[in-house]
Amino acid sequence: MDSRVKFDFGDTAVAFSSKSDKELKRMNLLFTGMNQPLLVKIGTYLLIIGLKLKLPLKKIIKSTVFDHFCGGESIEDCSMAIKDLEKDNISAILDYSAEGEKSPEGFDLNKDEMLRVVDAAQERDLPFCVVKLTGFALIDMMERIQAETPRADDDERFERLRGRLEAIAERVVEKELRLLIDAEETWIQQVIDGLAYDLMRKYNKESPVIYNTYQMYCKASLGNLKRAHQELSGEGLYLGAKIVRGAYMEKERERAEEQGYPDPIQPDKDTTDRDYDLAVAYCIENLNGISLIAGTHNEGSSAHLAHLMEKEGISPTDERVYFSQLYGMSDHISYTMAKHGYNVVKYLPYGPVEKVMPYLVRRAEENTSIAGQASRELQMIRKEITRRKTA
Repeated sequence: MDSRVKFDFGDTAVAFSSKSDKELKRMNLLFTGMNQPLLVKIGTYLLIIGLKLKLPLKKIIKSTVFDHFCGGESIEDCSMAIKDLEKDNISAILDYSAEGEKSPEGFDLNKDEMLRVVDAAQERDLPFCVVKLTGFALIDMMERIQAETPRADDDERFERLRGRLEAIAERVVEKELRLLIDAEETWIQQVIDGLAYDLMRKYNKESPVIYNTYQMYCKASLGNLKRAHQELSGEGLYLGAKIVRGAYMEKERERAEEQGYPDPIQPDKDTTDRDYDLAVAYCIENLNGISLIAGTHNEGSSAHLAHLMEKEGISPTDERVYFSQLYGMSDHISYTMAKHGYNVVKYLPYGPVEKVMPYLVRRAEENTSIAGQASRELQMIRKEITRRKTA
């Protein structure tokens, strides 16, 4: 007899317990639109052009996609979303998602904002902070450093990047929090990995404080994860690992074809799913030296991890394991796992509307391109609307 805990991810009463009828109706309209790929493509293009032309579109954007996928324009704006999540035992990760800075002054402003994020996370009892390194340096510089073709001033720029990251890490350690370093494109990922492991060697001596991110749609990621753990554990250090499927697949394949190098991406989704599950299992098997954040919008992966934990006698509240989803997506997973007592965190993006637009475009495209993502969200929203009408 199967004694494993059962998860009803179709229980919309749980998934949308924090949403009012008005919010559900607005979500219904939003995901109905995102279920139309052509409409999303045209709409996002027109919005971007409109913002560049300084057209008065901010109010429209803010009342639709921005309000659904973001906590607000400032840290203070996110307070209500944080409190709403906390009511259901879900933590937030404040994610400053402003993009487009290209000057040293802009990178320093981003660093200063991240220091405010760390302070706010400590004040609000949020366990994690997150950084995306292209917010603190030019991607072209990191690409040249990785390719070992630096320009004369690249070494100095790289050290500035290191300095900004170390300032944030020091503040995180001071506030007794943990820092996630996001993964990015493969042509700069080795640079990111190197910086992450340098910080781990400095701060992960007694527990995992610094986490690196592994995108399992990359062929090399499972091997990279195992190698990092073996090297760090050999030095008596802990590995913090965030496991995700990934976010840059189309861009990766196009670049590989254009430049004539082997495609770094898995041949199909099944292979990505296989490596994701293997990576999670490896972390659970080596939990004495690894802390895991499982970033997934997949019901099967969430249930699989929970069953691995149950099999190994790992408590749902064990601080070494967290489940993670993006704000505004897959609430049926987040709220269901939290209801069963598991540690759950939601990435809560914020920032000025015009600077968060690249993030919002990716969310719209992701919901359209991931097989059934928008349809699944829409079906659950409509199911809950019907349930409330007939309750």
